[in-house]
Parts: sequence; structure tokens; C-alpha cells
Amino acid sequence: MHPRHSERHRTSRTSWLRASVLGANDGIVSTASLVLGVAAAHADRQSILIAGIAGLVAGAMSMAAGEYVSVHSQADSEQADLQRERTELQNDVEGEHKELAAIYVGRGLDPALAKQVAEQLMRHDALDAHARDELGITEALRARPLQAAGASALSFAVGAALPLLVVLLAPAAGLLASVFITSLLCLALLGGLAAYTGGSSIRTGITRITFWGALAMAVTAGVGMLFGVAG
Repeated sequence: MHPRHSERHRTSRTSWLRASVLGANDGIVSTASLVLGVAAAHADRQSILIAGIAGLVAGAMSMAAGEYVSVHSQADSEQADLQRERTELQNDVEGEHKELAAIYVGRGLDPALAKQVAEQLMRHDALDAHARDELGITEALRARPLQAAGASALSFAVGAALPLLVVLLAPAAGLLASVFITSLLCLALLGGLAAYTGGSSIRTGITRITFWGALAMAVTAGVGMLFGVAG
């Protein structure tokens, strides 16, 4: 008896990985930028923390709501496509057989084998066969709104907590530099981890996320300095 072998593919992680990476990235960048902007305007530590905590809560809720609405729209489209497919299977089974067989012919099977495969798959689970091979809807890639929303909110909060922790611990004289450098290091780690998990270039992932993060923090700190001077 052969041992059961279960392969884990990167595509099965796409939905939650995307939401988590975006959430943590936005949490670090937006909160660090907010903290730097307020600190650059010569605010005291308490005001910086209040602004940062407010940004954490607002950002986490915004990420969750936005991700839920976006992914739920995708889920609604998937359900509409599946319902249309159910109706077609009820009204024109023969036509659906031919449609599925034509898909397999297009993928390289000869017509006789394609017809046989289509018949067997539809006998087993007709809707599943059409969902997977005609619509491209699989269990691994199916939209999950609540999962995406939860992953976004949690990861944003975790990311946003990092610059706030630096604000609590760093000396007042080096607060701006501490938040900036620590946030960049966290972004680099996040970018490298995301690239590694997704199977892409680690160097590219790190460079991309740190460049845009540094730019966002620098611009916001500059705005804070302008308001601090004006005040």
C-alpha cells in the first residue's frame, strides 16, 4: 500500500498570502509615515502615539472592509457563473458535453479521448468539471471574503504595531531615524518573505517594497516638517 501523498502548491496560498502581505505592508508604511509626519511637526510622544493608534484602528478597519467588499464581489461573480452553468447543464446536457470535450481537444487530447474524458468527469460531477475547466474556478482559488478581510485586518494591525513599538522605546532625540530605519528593515524582511513564499525573486521583492516604503515615509516626514516650520 502506497503512502498517501499530498502536495502543497503555491496557488493554494494565493488568496490569504496576498491579503496578509498587502495588510502588513500597508500597516507598516502608513503608520510609520503617519508617525514620522506628526513627529516631524514637533509633536510630543503622547500625541504621536495617539495619532499612530488611531491610524492603526482606522487602517485595519478600512483594510478589512475594502478587502471584504472586493473579494465578495469576486465571490458573487463566481456564484453567478456557477448558477448559469447549473441552468445550462439542466437545459442542454449534450451541448455541455460537447463544450467540455472541445476544451480538452484544445488542450491537446484527440477528439475521441476528449469526449470520453468529458463524459466520465461529467458523470462524476458535471458542475465541478465545468467550474474547473471552463470557468477556472477551483477550491484552492475560490474567493473567500471573510478570510481575506480577517487576514488583511490582522496583518495591518501587526504591521502598524511595529512603528508604534519603536515610538514607545526609542529615545526622543533619535525617534525619526529609529522609526524610519526599523520600518525599512521590517519592510525588507516582509518583502523577502513574501517573495520566497510566492516563489519569486527575493531581491526584487525586497527592493520594490523598501523603495516605495522609503519614498512614502520621506514625503510624509517632509510634509510634517513644513507644517512644523509654518506653525
